[in-house]
Amino acid sequence: MSDQPVSINPDVSATPEVDENQIIAERRAKLQALRARGNAYPNQFQRENLVGDLIEKYEERDRDWLDMNPVVVKVAGRMMLKRVMGKASFAQLQDSSGSLQLYITDSYPGKEQHADFKHYDTGDTLGVDGVLFKTKTNELTVRVKNLVMLAKSLRPLPEKFHGLTNQEQCYRQRYVDLMMNEDTRLRFVKRSRIIQAIRDFFIAKRYLEVETPMMHPIPGGASARPFVTHHNALDMQLYLRIAPELYLKRLVVGGFEKVFEINRNFRNEGMSTRHNPEFTMLEFYCAHRDYNYLMTNIEKMIRVVAFNALGVTAITYQGREIDLMKPYARMTIIEAIKKYHPEITDEILASREALTAKLNELKIAIRPHDGIHALQLTLFENTVESQLFEPTFIYHYPAEVSPLARRDDAHPEFTERFELYVAGRELANGFSELNDPEDQAQRFLEQSQRKDAGDQEAMHYDADYIRALEYGLPPTAGAGIGIDRLVMLYTDSASIRDVILFPQMRPE
Repeated sequence: MSDQPVSINPDVSATPEVDENQIIAERRAKLQALRARGNAYPNQFQRENLVGDLIEKYEERDRDWLDMNPVVVKVAGRMMLKRVMGKASFAQLQDSSGSLQLYITDSYPGKEQHADFKHYDTGDTLGVDGVLFKTKTNELTVRVKNLVMLAKSLRPLPEKFHGLTNQEQCYRQRYVDLMMNEDTRLRFVKRSRIIQAIRDFFIAKRYLEVETPMMHPIPGGASARPFVTHHNALDMQLYLRIAPELYLKRLVVGGFEKVFEINRNFRNEGMSTRHNPEFTMLEFYCAHRDYNYLMTNIEKMIRVVAFNALGVTAITYQGREIDLMKPYARMTIIEAIKKYHPEITDEILASREALTAKLNELKIAIRPHDGIHALQLTLFENTVESQLFEPTFIYHYPAEVSPLARRDDAHPEFTERFELYVAGRELANGFSELNDPEDQAQRFLEQSQRKDAGDQEAMHYDADYIRALEYGLPPTAGAGIGIDRLVMLYTDSASIRDVILFPQMRPE
């Protein structure tokens, strides 16, 4: 074998399909042989180098430089490819930072270790001591001096050239998806960077990050069906939180005037490409601000996070470009309906009877107790929402469906509330907070009546929250942003399951 070997040719290592149970049985036999020789899962090997760091530092060095300046390395990772060629073998080692080729021969690390290596399988975790060099094809490679098996893979990896392509299997076995698909790994690295950039944005504005309870004695903060659990020691029913809002506003009452939380919410609702029963939310609250401040702040945050986490000012989502630097449109619900459906006249929108007839004509379900403004919202949600591809703030939500939002002084049937829509879906919801304890108590009573009438998503009456308001909540603005949907947007992901590491699935 030449001192300057060529690199792996992956096509040569393709093997015909073999029954998986047979493969697992063969690998278990190999594991038993390892056990017979000693510790099959050793823990003494201490990695000193990450593959990505070695590539970044030495990829541009030529063969002569590496020959003259020996670089000793100690790497560990999963073997993704293997090719045996008599007295020499190649392998591809992958760790969290990248992939690097290995070169094993009868000379180094020696015939005994080389013979052992020939019985190793793709998927095995290896520890490697060696020296860097370049092959004839100029690929950075480790000339292995010592090789140790760290963890035996009993199950075969998916076929190496196509990876894990069954989408449901990707969701169920994310650990395999991460091994095989670089796009998946990169998507979740981006998710982490996006969340960190959000956190940095608020901390730079002197918001305090806090943690509020995940188990609530009363579900509140949003209209949704909760998950129910039981605390044995207290012998009481508890609810997984559907939103942290009421606790965060208690903190504002207590004097923490700028707070935010990034954490899980749980809603006992259907699943879709936009919904998962548990999801990550950002909620933030600022005293002495109103909903106009929120809209401006969220618009700025989306731009800053895109640039700081991803280095972009525009994104492409499902084939369409969104320029994040353009001012975001702002429209009332009525203005949006008239823009996208000019055939729906002011007369129809102003008459409950005519509006009900229009909704029936469009085969849109309505709730009999809804007032005219709630029916307008139903029309908007079913005919306009999906068309709002460019970032758009929709405001003036009806008071009857906004039990925690402050009424608009000029139009008390509406509230100072908005929702942000991007790519046809809701991304954020915010409002000037209702800080009048008597008005809030009356709204809670109205919600309780809706619950008694069969609305399972209506809110409970929260007496302790009313007590907190009676101490005085300063004028405050607060908003919630769906982190999962934001990551979907930034990473061009069609389904929420693509951006949640372990989405909820039906049992196999």
